[in-house]
Amino acid sequence: MTAATRDLWRPSSGCDDDCLPAAGEVPTVPVARRVLRLVAALGMLLAGIPVVLLLPVLPTRERQALVSGWARATARAFGARLVIRGRLPRRRALLVANHVSWLDILAVLAVAPTRMVAKREIRSWPVVGLLAAAAGTVFVDRARPLALPTTVARVADALRAGRSVAVFPEGTTWCAGSGATDCRPGGGFRPATFQAAIDTGSPVVPLRLTYSCAATGLSTTAAAFLGADTLLRSVARVVAARELVVSVTIAGALHPARDADRRLLARAAESAVHLVPTAGAVARARLRPVPTATPAVPVPTLLVDRELDLAA
Repeated sequence: MTAATRDLWRPSSGCDDDCLPAAGEVPTVPVARRVLRLVAALGMLLAGIPVVLLLPVLPTRERQALVSGWARATARAFGARLVIRGRLPRRRALLVANHVSWLDILAVLAVAPTRMVAKREIRSWPVVGLLAAAAGTVFVDRARPLALPTTVARVADALRAGRSVAVFPEGTTWCAGSGATDCRPGGGFRPATFQAAIDTGSPVVPLRLTYSCAATGLSTTAAAFLGADTLLRSVARVVAARELVVSVTIAGALHPARDADRRLLARAAESAVHLVPTAGAVARARLRPVPTATPAVPVPTLLVDRELDLAA
């Protein structure tokens, strides 16, 4: 595999340590409070084991409530408060979100108990990897691009079975700081998993994840999990932050037709997530405007005047 191909398959952000908050920029809690948060978070992660074991025997509504409650409580144990704006469609859907932190997973699960698509490395994380595997996470081996069709097929199978699936199509985390456009991963949303939504007639629901500090009223990159970061360093920043707020904004669902172009569908979802104004005709994208719950964020018109140079 050439270096160029490897870079295309493994997207990277332009983030470095300069993207993280400077010392004193984010108010912190006392050391004793940080220790209590770590103990509480570990307890919630361990509590996730019986949760996973109970899921197969619970009715759908109780299963959803249990997963959502566990995710919200676990995020709170780490010191993060979740705020959810908007409502999901009642039917199964492909949820797509920007990717900032490992906290994103808890935020998405709090919105809907979905199957996640995650990088294979997470499988080796202590406790978290066990929970992810038991919950039916679809792991992606980014070192094997030829395995991508199999991954897309597994996502499609889950959607056909009535399960929602969540994916972070940017392919990597980045700081999502204010004005940090140079840090966004090159290539935008990777379109491969969008094919699963097209093949199964599933709506695509864009989710916008943002992080802020209620103590200052400003956005923050304290929770960002950057490429050079270690998980422990990132966790330490999160449990130290005072009044960290994770906001999940649910945009209006996109309903692709059977002959929709996955690249254009990915661009439409990306525009909704990042609130990027676009111009063009929706007809070229073959999206059907089926009524759903009132969207919290308007879905912009799709840019269709050129093809996207994205990974498969």
